[in-house]
Amino acid sequence: MSFASPLVLLGLLALPALAAVYVREQRARTVAQRAFVSQPLTASVVPRRPGLRRHVPVVLLALGVAALIAAAARPQRRVLVPVRSATVMLVNDVSASMQSTDVKPSRLRAAQRAASRFASVAPASVRVGQIEFARRPTLLQSPTSDHALTERAIAQLAPGGGGTAIGEAIETALTAIASVPKVDGRRPPGAIVLLSDGVSNVGVGPLAAAAQARSRHVRIYTIAIGTAGGTIRGRDGTRIAVPVDPSQLRAIALSSGGTAYTAADAVRVEAIYTHLARTLGHTHVNKALVAGLVGAALGLLLLAGALSLLWFARLA
Repeated sequence: MSFASPLVLLGLLALPALAAVYVREQRARTVAQRAFVSQPLTASVVPRRPGLRRHVPVVLLALGVAALIAAAARPQRRVLVPVRSATVMLVNDVSASMQSTDVKPSRLRAAQRAASRFASVAPASVRVGQIEFARRPTLLQSPTSDHALTERAIAQLAPGGGGTAIGEAIETALTAIASVPKVDGRRPPGAIVLLSDGVSNVGVGPLAAAAQARSRHVRIYTIAIGTAGGTIRGRDGTRIAVPVDPSQLRAIALSSGGTAYTAADAVRVEAIYTHLARTLGHTHVNKALVAGLVGAALGLLLLAGALSLLWFARLA
């Protein structure tokens, strides 16, 4: 919890001083009582003394005042709420190396399931699109708030042969994000979730594309999927090593202002996509707590007054 006007809380420093005044007054009253009535006669003159009960209304009054001071400082806490509007393009590598089974059941199938999870948990206010790429990118689904359409596009992901055109895939995603209609005269914020297992080896440079994304305020979140021991079967039946290479993907994310992730198993891939769905689909806002504190303060003040009238026939 934080306070919009924290200096107002300095008013709480007055409460200990007022408490000291109250204690001094009570002691003075006791001294005066002893001076007026001798000790042996006290029980007959004041047969029913309130004891500690006489302090209860004052304590409640002090708590009520403290709550009012805290309310005046405008307390607030940060809560997570769905964004009003946003666009996320899921960009999946489907090159031959994605058929490696070092991530079960395969890199591509694990990525496919995780992307489907993203589409299913993202808020309806987020438009989600799907792109696949190998030697060239293909837009399978333009950004849409109908996530069922995106899930159907994700189900179409299929091995696409050799080549990894990461740069061109990013440019295609940027074009799709730019096609989304403006909301209240402004383009909704956009992001790219890019999953691959290697480096770009065809088409435009991915770092130049990432710089272009940054200039458009579009962050790229990269996921490097696979392990160092990944292999695929070649046409002649031999095993071909396809170790994951996260270095370029990390550079792409940093260049665009995004975040780089690595995943060596299907559980980790799905966890990353779920985290990104929550992160990109929600935003933190400050929720005011003033009303609750004011209500509590008034309740304490009323209770203090009621008890004082009930017990002593006067206000504390």
